[in-house]
Formats: sequence, C-alpha cells, structure tokens
Amino acid sequence: MRKFLITSSLVLWFSFSTTHAMDSHPLLPGVSAVAPAAEFTRFGFSIYRAQLWAPDGRYAPNQPFVLSLTYSRDIDRDRIVQASLDEMQKLGLPVRDQPSWRAELERVLTDVKQGDTLTAIYSPGQGAEFFYRFNKLGRLDEALAVHFFSIWLDARTSEPELRLALLGQKK
Repeated sequence: MRKFLITSSLVLWFSFSTTHAMDSHPLLPGVSAVAPAAEFTRFGFSIYRAQLWAPDGRYAPNQPFVLSLTYSRDIDRDRIVQASLDEMQKLGLPVRDQPSWRAELERVLTDVKQGDTLTAIYSPGQGAEFFYRFNKLGRLDEALAVHFFSIWLDARTSEPELRLALLGQKK
C-alpha cells in the first residue's frame, strides 16, 4: 500500500508539473512560468518540452530566468553539445573562433534519457548554472551563457514558433 501511495503521488506530481505552469521553479524560488511548456519536435518526433520561468512570469533578458528542457528521448551529450554549437553558428555567433566553447558546454551538459530534465538558471552579470535532475553540473560565464540562451530566446532563432511559445506569444 505504501509503495502504491508513493508511486501515485509521484505520477500525480509529474503529470501536474509537466502539463500546468508551476507557481515557482524549485531551483529559483520567486520566478513563475512565463507560459505552459512548449514542445520541440524534429521530423514529427518529440525531442523535448521546454519551459521558461521569470520574475512575475515575464521574461526580460536583463533579469534572472530559468530554462528547463525535459527530454522525450535518449540523447547523448556529444549530440546535445554539437546541436547547441550548430544553433549558435546559425545565429552568426563566432563558434569557429571559440574552440573552448565545446569543452565548456561539455562540462555543463550530459547524456539524457527519456524523461530527464536539464535546467539552466541565468543570473545577469554572473552567467548560468546548469542542473541535471536537480544536481549542479557546472557554470557558464556571462558571455557564453547569453550566446547559449540565444538558441531559444533570440528573435533570429531557427525555431521562431518555439520561441513565441516560450515567451507566451504563440500565434
């Protein structure tokens, strides 16, 4: 009976947290979901669900925010790192001139399994801290953190519909 209650509680919590905007993010109290989680797909397959939290539920680039990605499939770290670098390159960022970026991203990203969440907390002027299953992986400095988040939040992103959904401006 105890196992049933624990399992039921976890299922209800997971269902609620993935389908409803949370009042506050557990890693950064005081921020609210900007919008419901948005799904990123490739060739019709779900890759991850992304959600953005910010003070008062309003994103501003000069304010702290949290971005969480909950993966729908298993993906290895090298693939996540390469995809991140590719997306930054598409934005015109100097990826080729910054060979250290790969190693820095490898420090803060990890292999993921279906259902795993990677979370990054951005603090203006300080950079970003990265978490996997609520365990700290590391930190990116301010410049690389801003470039990394531009993958989702820059107006020139390769996924403008996802950006709009994250910002609560979905058409």
